Amino acid sequence: MFEYDKDIPDPQPGDFLISEPFLNDPNFERTVILICEHNDQGTFGLVMNKLSDLKLDDVLEEKIILPTYLNIGGPVEQNTLHFVHRLNNQKVEGAIELNHGLYWSGDFEQIKFLINSNLISENDIQFYLGYSGWEKGQLRKELDKQSWFIRKGATAQEVLDMESDFLWKSILEGMGGKYKVFSNYPVDPRLN
Repeated sequence: MFEYDKDIPDPQPGDFLISEPFLNDPNFERTVILICEHNDQGTFGLVMNKLSDLKLDDVLEEKIILPTYLNIGGPVEQNTLHFVHRLNNQKVEGAIELNHGLYWSGDFEQIKFLINSNLISENDIQFYLGYSGWEKGQLRKELDKQSWFIRKGATAQEVLDMESDFLWKSILEGMGGKYKVFSNYPVDPRLN
């Protein structure tokens, strides 16, 4: 059997939080979460690999010309809309750089204008309904129980270009060693 990391550090904005193979929570089964904020109040992140069957037009009153599907960012406040993009903060006011070339949030009016003016392609931005949140100390307890792995330094390419269906497996494989083995664990080992 594998030995788990004993002292998993706290994640930082721009890190991936990856569920262990047998996390028994349907909201987070085999998920990759991009950490957007982590401070003494808690942690905020967006699930990268759970697509919804809704498009941006389905949740906004005004017409938006972007034929991409929305993601489920997490189980919290699914009536809120969040976005991650590769548009620098000169192009989108208020954008927060998570890692080189990877941004979270910003002025939504600017985003809508850029989309409807065909100045943003669907490969430059992803939208999320809801978010994943942990109150102070909650994520630390889950990390100590070995429910999550942390991968430092998510890239814009991983977040915006990889197929979401393969993201969990691909990130773990890329981490190598025991994580590569975890990536091949069956969803239900009884069916193996």
